[in-house]
Amino acid sequence: MELGLYTFADVDPDAPNKGAEAKRRMDELMAEIELADQVGLDVFGLGEHHRPDYMASSPATILAAAAVKTKNIRLTSAVSVLSSDDPVRVFQQYATVDLLSGGRAEIMAGRGSFIESFPLFGYELDDYDKLFDEKLKLLMELRDNETVTWSGETRAPIPGLPVYPRPFQDPLPLWIAVGGTPNSVARAAYFGLPLALAIIGGEPRRFAPLFELYRKTAEKVGRDPATLKTSINVHGFVADTTEQAADIFYEPQAAVMNRIGRERGFQGMTRAHFDMQRGPHGAIFVGDPETLAEKIIAHHGIFQNDRFLIQMAIGLMPHKELMRAIELFGTKVAPIVRKALTEKAKNAKAGADEKQTG
Repeated sequence: MELGLYTFADVDPDAPNKGAEAKRRMDELMAEIELADQVGLDVFGLGEHHRPDYMASSPATILAAAAVKTKNIRLTSAVSVLSSDDPVRVFQQYATVDLLSGGRAEIMAGRGSFIESFPLFGYELDDYDKLFDEKLKLLMELRDNETVTWSGETRAPIPGLPVYPRPFQDPLPLWIAVGGTPNSVARAAYFGLPLALAIIGGEPRRFAPLFELYRKTAEKVGRDPATLKTSINVHGFVADTTEQAADIFYEPQAAVMNRIGRERGFQGMTRAHFDMQRGPHGAIFVGDPETLAEKIIAHHGIFQNDRFLIQMAIGLMPHKELMRAIELFGTKVAPIVRKALTEKAKNAKAGADEKQTG
């Protein structure tokens, strides 16, 4: 299973000097990506937002810079808001990141958890579903064909034109990110695209039926579910002790969730709710390295996911503590998880071989 990090590059929305605040976060973010690569993590994801509380409105630009500063880590959007962007430009940008990185770029496409990008780029929210469906189909055409002929309702037609540059990877990996909508899950299976499921509340095991739907839908349309990758994307943190991890992570996490809660009209997060959610069955993955590893392994048993991404850089997380968390995740948590899952796979294979020969 691949292990990695993702973030939206949060900044202080009340900072008096927005440029200086963005520069501070940019410098910290680049250091975080470099460290994630150095400690052997598999993936780093960067989300797209167009709000005062987030810096990364152009993830591809930042990932291009990270591509030349890293050696092994995969670099993905998390997510690209495809509905309000031009698929041609998205493809070209990530093909460029792929060339710079020597074949380590990915696109994680989604409809977006906020709506600010729609009026910003001149799109109607009434076309929310149509925009994503059409643009996803075009993006798939672009990655599969050098010369593209396409027409639809949401964009000017492409009359048999070539699109460059071509990526180093063929095809350029494309994931679908969902927040729990069954139709979105079924769409990913229908198109044969890997699925990333965001789990930021409740009991994660309740999301397991979505992966079952994904795999059953794939079978119905003639695809082999074993070839389709899945990921769970969660919030969490690791420190030298569980108490430290909880105390460091609570305030930034609560500040973000409470701000969004006020905007959307749902209940905010208290310390009691936070502590409940960081328990064995909750959606917040917080603890010392052994505790976090155990929870990751346990949820792999539920989801059989191929990838696990954790958002530790949330809100105004202190950079020093975050760098320590990245170090622990790569050098302590990852080895425990990899060893356990390798042994589990070996035991399962041995059992299957014994049953076959017996």
